[in-house]
Amino acid sequence: MSQCKVALVTGANKGIGFAIVRALCKEYTGDVYLSSRDVGRGTAAVDSLKKEGLHPLFHQLDINDPNSVRTARDFFQEKYGGLDVLINNAGIAFKMADTTPFGTQADVTLKTNFFATRDMCNVFLPIIKPGGRLVNVSSGMGSMALGRCSPELQARFRSDDITEEELNGLMERFVREAQEGVHSERGWPSTAYGISKTGLTTLTRIQARNLTKERPGDGILCNACCPGWVRTDMAGPNATKSPDEGAITPVYLALLPAGAKEPHGQFVSEMKVQPW
Repeated sequence: MSQCKVALVTGANKGIGFAIVRALCKEYTGDVYLSSRDVGRGTAAVDSLKKEGLHPLFHQLDINDPNSVRTARDFFQEKYGGLDVLINNAGIAFKMADTTPFGTQADVTLKTNFFATRDMCNVFLPIIKPGGRLVNVSSGMGSMALGRCSPELQARFRSDDITEEELNGLMERFVREAQEGVHSERGWPSTAYGISKTGLTTLTRIQARNLTKERPGDGILCNACCPGWVRTDMAGPNATKSPDEGAITPVYLALLPAGAKEPHGQFVSEMKVQPW
């Protein structure tokens, strides 16, 4: 079993995830795994970083495939005895001009951005080592969507006693009401991506609370972040940040120094805690 530290980044063959791996290869003392669902694209991404003189490793991982997630967990458990850093970057978004029915967009978007990321966390959290770091790449769009929810929904998403079970129910309800065409009158905004990230940031707050309660001495820090508006396939060419600039806050959270107590359970943008 390897004694060195190890970091894993999901959805990392391009865009922000790729830039996060590049930065970690330069700054992290340990093995850095670039993961993607497509082996060809993932290995090509690793090869391109090796040409820069960096040394990432590759592991296939499709967060929408439970077998793929479990296989990856078992690999890190057996080779390293767990995981030190997990950055959940994998995510999807429909383009603004996409004509796919909103109910379908809600279903597809939340399946990856919320439910699959939740499952990824639930499988991997037990093998996060003491002193570990969990970073969920969320979005400021989640905060904007939260602000456009009904007061009742806002109160639940912001509450300090919401459980994962209740949150799952709210996310399922959004998808169902979007499919029925009644989401607006039930207090939801018309942004599937935004609500998926509202859910992810809320989930992060729950995870942090649970870690504090269940593993109080382990010093694991768990945060959500917004990388900013980044020039990627998802956000388009007019965004204000390069992928390397978008990687700064996720990498900052991944490399919080040993013994740090905060941020924990926060939503962070530009390396600063934001109100929720």
